Amino acid sequence: MKKSIFFLLFFAIIAQSFGQKYYTKTGTLNFEGSVEAFEPVKASNETTTAILEVSTGKIAVLGLIKGFRFRNALMEEHFNENYMESNKYPKATFNGVVNDFSIKDIDSEKEYKVEGDLTIHGKTKKVVAAIVIVKNGDTIDVNTNFVVTPEDFDIDIPSVVSEKISDKINIVASFNLKKR
Repeated sequence: MKKSIFFLLFFAIIAQSFGQKYYTKTGTLNFEGSVEAFEPVKASNETTTAILEVSTGKIAVLGLIKGFRFRNALMEEHFNENYMESNKYPKATFNGVVNDFSIKDIDSEKEYKVEGDLTIHGKTKKVVAAIVIVKNGDTIDVNTNFVVTPEDFDIDIPSVVSEKISDKINIVASFNLKKR
C-alpha cells in the first residue's frame, strides 16, 4: 500500500513538472487603426486570457470583443455592432507555438518567433510575429506586436469612414503569466 501511494505521488510530481502552465485572465490586448488628422481609432482590452505551456511552447489567447474599451462610447458601439459584429463573433483567439522555446533559456529577456492561427470575426489567418519573453521569479512576461488588415478577416469598413480608419491595424499584446 505504501509503495502505491509513493508511486502515485512520484508520478503526480513528475507529471506536474512536465506540464507546467503559466496563465493570466488579466492580459492586455491593444489595437490602433488611426489615421493622421482624424480622431484616434484605438482600444484596449485588459481582460484577456492567455496560457503558455512551458514544456511545449504552446500558447493560447482568448479576448472577448466586447471587452475592448474606447475613449469614445459611440466608436465602441459602432465597433461592436457594425464592424466586429460581436454578438455573432464574440471572441478573438490565437493558438500557436513559440518556436525553440525553453524555460531554461530565459534568465533574462529573450526574443522568439511565435507562429499560429489568429481567428477574428469568424475568419482564421496564419500569423508569424516576434515575441519577447522574460522570466521574473514565478512569473513570465510575454509581449508581442503585429499588423493585420480588416480585409484579412472580412471586416467591412463603410466608404463613409474608410478615410478615417487605417488599412493596417497594429495589435499589441502583453501578458503577465503566473504558474498555474
